[in-house]
Amino acid sequence: MHVRVLYFAAVRELVGRDEESLELPRDVATVGAFYTYIASVHPELAGRMGHVRIARNEAFATQDEILEPGDVLALIPPVSGGA
Repeated sequence: MHVRVLYFAAVRELVGRDEESLELPRDVATVGAFYTYIASVHPELAGRMGHVRIARNEAFATQDEILEPGDVLALIPPVSGGA
């Protein structure tokens, strides 16, 4: 299954890119499985994924959501700031 992955803020800095297209293995069928998979693709994310939210097609996703071909997955780290 082919998906597009977008990286934001600190995650973008860690992986060194804004986005990429990935062909997921058959056993990566849910958002939860994707969390584990993406940390294996980008070892620099290992141990940090617990703080990263994933949006699937522009809506925050739950771990049990089923992935579909063509999904856009955004990795969004916690953001702080303000005035």
